[in-house]
Amino acid sequence: MSMPLRQSLQVGAYLAKQKLQGKEKFPILVELEPLFACNLKCAGCGKIQHPASVLKQRMPVEQAVGAVVESGAPMVSIAGGEPLMHPQVDEIVRQLLDLGKVVFLCTNAVLMPKHLHRFQPHRNFSWMVHIDGLRERHDASVSKDGVFDQAVAAIKLAQSQGFRVMTNTTFFDVDTPQDVIEVLDYLNDQLKVDNMQISPGFAYEKAPDQEHWLGPEDTRALFATAFADGRRKKWRLNHSPLFLDFLEGKVDFECTAWAIPSYSLKGWQRPCYLMEDGYASSYQELLDETDWDKYGRGKDPRCANCMAHCGYEPTAVVATMSSLRETMRAAVAS
Repeated sequence: MSMPLRQSLQVGAYLAKQKLQGKEKFPILVELEPLFACNLKCAGCGKIQHPASVLKQRMPVEQAVGAVVESGAPMVSIAGGEPLMHPQVDEIVRQLLDLGKVVFLCTNAVLMPKHLHRFQPHRNFSWMVHIDGLRERHDASVSKDGVFDQAVAAIKLAQSQGFRVMTNTTFFDVDTPQDVIEVLDYLNDQLKVDNMQISPGFAYEKAPDQEHWLGPEDTRALFATAFADGRRKKWRLNHSPLFLDFLEGKVDFECTAWAIPSYSLKGWQRPCYLMEDGYASSYQELLDETDWDKYGRGKDPRCANCMAHCGYEPTAVVATMSSLRETMRAAVAS
């Protein structure tokens, strides 16, 4: 199961427009971080390593919306930190939806029950809940007991109120193919979320845990086994078939991090939200003044183990839309 058909059509029309205009680099989705503060201390994330003065900052609504408008991207993923700690995140969401953007609000879900009333169901709006495995595994990942049960309860509450709910799961070297199967089966068949996203963990340099990252061969082995016997077709995965082929090692791609840029309190982050080589004041400056050819596996040593969504999913999406066969394959999977 691929992306929702409506979303695929919207992105397809956008990509066709970029091609007609002769653009080689353009954003597909903006990773918007209107704050770095969080209510958890996850082992694989280093956002809260910023100084206290930075963690207290909140991005103004007009700045957040203006950055997305400037980029022209059709989709926005609002993250952080924990975005529900931003007092005006609901207004950011409303304004982006009014502009016709597809909006994903990423959250650990702990604060969802308290803030759900601030939002309204919308066909272009999804909660994106962080679920890194079943109960024991997830609670270990977020370094706090009980969070899995809180997240599941929040998902069920949002579903009961008509919201679209998705999940995002990161896998590490402690995860087995059976772990992948069990968590995706649970999310798909029991929790019945609308769609799921998956990604191998990247060796984020500020993360507390620096020991459990997957290398490319480990990633391919993990997903090839988990996806065996056509298993992946039954899961409502919010990915292009080509990206799933990439995770299995059936195809390889170049990194196109410029297509999922990260905008935070510091500006447009070079080259992606996983690496910090400075910031640009505008998306165009990010494009023009970043040496994109030096990044990616086989180029920058820091990229050696990366097969993350932010760098390689957009490559797969563009490849899909450039091939009639792959376009039809993605449509059938939707």
